[in-house]
Amino acid sequence: MKQAADDEGRALSEMSMVRTAAFEGTEAIARARDHAGLFLRDLRTEYGVPVPERTVNIVQLVVSELVTNTRKYAPGPSLLTLEAREGAVAVTVWDTEPRLPVVRGADPVRVGQHGLEIVRAVCRSLEVHREPVGKRITAMIDLTPDPTGNAADARS
Repeated sequence: MKQAADDEGRALSEMSMVRTAAFEGTEAIARARDHAGLFLRDLRTEYGVPVPERTVNIVQLVVSELVTNTRKYAPGPSLLTLEAREGAVAVTVWDTEPRLPVVRGADPVRVGQHGLEIVRAVCRSLEVHREPVGKRITAMIDLTPDPTGNAADARS
């Protein structure tokens, strides 16, 4: 991550900026998006890290898609963890469903089920891991996205 100093002069790379929140129920998606927005605001104000509005929109989109999937397919609570690291924001969602999601290929006539396809398109990386209970999905979103909006080209 770029060396951005906070008020005390410490570099962000020397400190940890991590926030976790638990969600359950139908209000989870909106609350998770708000949680992500506050995290990015604090990253700007507390650490002086420039966070473009485009990045805010992408992070909130990824949070929405991942938390929506937990509400649709996993019974019980979910955890959202946001972490600033390596020039990116890691969005991690844990839920109780052990089945791993399938990222479908592009299909313009399919109605719905494009969430992970969208997430994969806007992220630096997407990882899915089975846990002793449930699964954990982590999407890395660049703090300064490619201005063309093509995450795959930015990784090349």
